[in-house]
Amino acid sequence: MKRWWLAVYAPGMLLGCVGMATWWVGYAAGSALWLLPGLVLAIALSWLAERCWPYDPAFNAPQGDAGRDAVHALVNEGLNLLAIGAIPLVAAWVPWQLWPTHWSVVAQVVLAIVAADLGITLVHYASHRWAWLWRLHAVHHSVTRMYGFNGLMKHPLHQTAEALGGVLPLLLLGMPYPVAAVLAFAIAIQLLLQHSNVDMRPGWLGKVMAWAPLHRFHHMRYGKAGDVNFGLFLTVWDHLLGTAFDADYRMRVDDLGIGSQPAYPRDYLGQLLAPFRALPHVPEPPPPPGLDQSPR
Repeated sequence: MKRWWLAVYAPGMLLGCVGMATWWVGYAAGSALWLLPGLVLAIALSWLAERCWPYDPAFNAPQGDAGRDAVHALVNEGLNLLAIGAIPLVAAWVPWQLWPTHWSVVAQVVLAIVAADLGITLVHYASHRWAWLWRLHAVHHSVTRMYGFNGLMKHPLHQTAEALGGVLPLLLLGMPYPVAAVLAFAIAIQLLLQHSNVDMRPGWLGKVMAWAPLHRFHHMRYGKAGDVNFGLFLTVWDHLLGTAFDADYRMRVDDLGIGSQPAYPRDYLGQLLAPFRALPHVPEPPPPPGLDQSPR
């Protein structure tokens, strides 16, 4: 039974949550505001699953970060809500309609997820190569344990950069409000699954979807060794970029964080200001055996 749960957890969580959101907003014409309680329920289910089937029990141990991560989530999801509310203004400003509104809502949601995934992945990739973007993105990489909730931990300016690269082009094409609301919800659910501490074993789907078994390697503290597995939803972009990576190695607390900045601020205000301050650096630690291979 446990093996079955670990196999279906990630696909069941994503398809179940996004499927219900698509039905509610896209077909039942329900208010997108009800997706917020849905996200809270998904976070609760993620927390429960992490206690039942942890990848590493140490990742469940608080490090004085729970309150900070909650503030990150509230601020960032609040910004998402404001952005969704502004969609009618964007629609009124755009004089054309290039979005395939004649498609089914399900097909439109799939298109939105794949297209946004490409844009967000490219911004993510650039964030590891352009110093000014990295300074914003480093907030997310400062985590020293991985659990679902801290997938929502981002500097709000970096979240804005990802939205500009992944979502704004779709809005300019005329993506409808219901599809945009489901897309924002789907991204939040996927971030829970990417950073989950559930010992998920999704089989071949784990080679296609960018869930925690692959994304944990992206949070390696060993400098450029962590410049792998950038995709949000799909791994195909990493295969095209040459940044796909997998290894027979179990990540631990000591493998996470920013190796060159072990004293990175841990409080919310400190992390908001960190990109604009000169922070101390130390030499990057070398990767241990099993993680010292080149991306493939």
